[in-house]
Amino acid sequence: MVHLSRVKRGKQAQKPQQQHDDSETAANPYVYGTHYAAEELPEHAMSEREMPAGVALQLIKDELSLDGNPLLNLASFVTTYMEDEAQSLMADAMSKNFIDFEEYPQTAHIQNRCINMIANLLHAPTSESNGEQDCLGTSTVGSSEAIMLATLAMKKRWQNKRKAEGKDWMRPNIVMNSAVQVCWEKAARYFDVEEKYVYCTETRYVIDPKTAVDMVDENTIGICAIMGTTYTGQYEDVKAINDLLKARNIDCPIHVDAASGGFVAPFVRPELEWDFRLEKVISINVSGHKYGLVYPGVGWVFWRSPEYLPQELIFNINYLGSDQATFTLNFSKGASHVIGQYYQLIRLGKHGYRSIMENLIKISDYFADEMKKLGFLIMSEGNGRGLPLVAFRLKPNDDRLYDEFALAHVLRQRGWVIPAYTMAPHSNQLKMMRVVLREDFSLHRCNILIADFKAALKSLEEMDQQMIQKYTQHLQFHSARKLPQSHPHYKNEKHSLQGKTGKTYGVC
Repeated sequence: MVHLSRVKRGKQAQKPQQQHDDSETAANPYVYGTHYAAEELPEHAMSEREMPAGVALQLIKDELSLDGNPLLNLASFVTTYMEDEAQSLMADAMSKNFIDFEEYPQTAHIQNRCINMIANLLHAPTSESNGEQDCLGTSTVGSSEAIMLATLAMKKRWQNKRKAEGKDWMRPNIVMNSAVQVCWEKAARYFDVEEKYVYCTETRYVIDPKTAVDMVDENTIGICAIMGTTYTGQYEDVKAINDLLKARNIDCPIHVDAASGGFVAPFVRPELEWDFRLEKVISINVSGHKYGLVYPGVGWVFWRSPEYLPQELIFNINYLGSDQATFTLNFSKGASHVIGQYYQLIRLGKHGYRSIMENLIKISDYFADEMKKLGFLIMSEGNGRGLPLVAFRLKPNDDRLYDEFALAHVLRQRGWVIPAYTMAPHSNQLKMMRVVLREDFSLHRCNILIADFKAALKSLEEMDQQMIQKYTQHLQFHSARKLPQSHPHYKNEKHSLQGKTGKTYGVC
């Protein structure tokens, strides 16, 4: 009897399990009642069976909840807000392959309109006969691709000229500030161009025009000038470089990296000459996904005229249904971001962009003043002379037990992502922090951040030596931990400028 009783109870216990399995095949299973909730998600190999869509959605959302809040990520220039209408347009275009001009001709027209509008902001030259712009341009996957294309064009043009003169064309170099974004190092290294740096100092964080021009030789393919440096947001003096090249009669082009400033300076400082108004500026890149106010990633690159974009770099294809020319590193890409850029351009117009940028400048100046009151040294320029960001550092104090890195960690506990890093090489390893103000950074949120800075400083000052040491160990651990997409073989890479600065947070 005892044995039979146990058998009956065993059968009864199996019935709910069978119902549980059946429920998982329903159209809308309860996620946390499925066996998937009690199993580890696949990491190295695909599972044999499919997973219900709702379950996959919720489990991935649960994992992504551990990411930071993009609105509190003040390390990045990348846009984190767009209107619902823009997002709807972009979602509708996700299945469109932008490169297929024959199938999606209106999308191609929209790209050309964007090129015309942005080129107009950059004072692209126009033909005297019909008033149309001579400027050439294309959309890219961010400014990194744009810079690669501009570097290739400068190198190829220089090589063609050297070959025609019967001179050595195997040792090209490019002159630039040591505070360039890492994509410039990539471009030089990938395309075998020697990097010639104008190094920053303890007091100068932008390129020195005279030093840059002095470094030009017969092998120089061009000078890179930055409108809005990554470290301090300052605008480099493009006009001074241009005028020196002209005064010395040096045939050397200028490329302007306006990834960040290209959508700021035209609206905040329209009188500033840095673009195609200057004779020596032959190409410019801008990032639509930064102050162009589009989600990542979209960039734009422009050339003054066809002579600066060698014909042999253009590829003509017809296997998508029509003859078309292309000059990009990528081929297939989504059309969403080009359409998103067009929406912003016609939605906001010049007045809308100007209003947003002026608000950001006003708030960044306010934040800088408040940081001064807290005892910080401001390293960026205000009043529209640079990007709407504030770079700052603690005043030297031998008695202080904490530094910028510890402060960044305390602020991270509140959710703020504010980078702490060291300045570019030859700057005496200056430690600094930086807050980037984006479109969605209101004055109210700014005041909340200031209050959190005050609270963080107070907590650090009250900490004892043991706690400071604990924070230091925490930072060292998280700086050295294995990050996604990294490989042990490359962990000791130290031959780039960025590899030598010891940043704890990505600076983009």
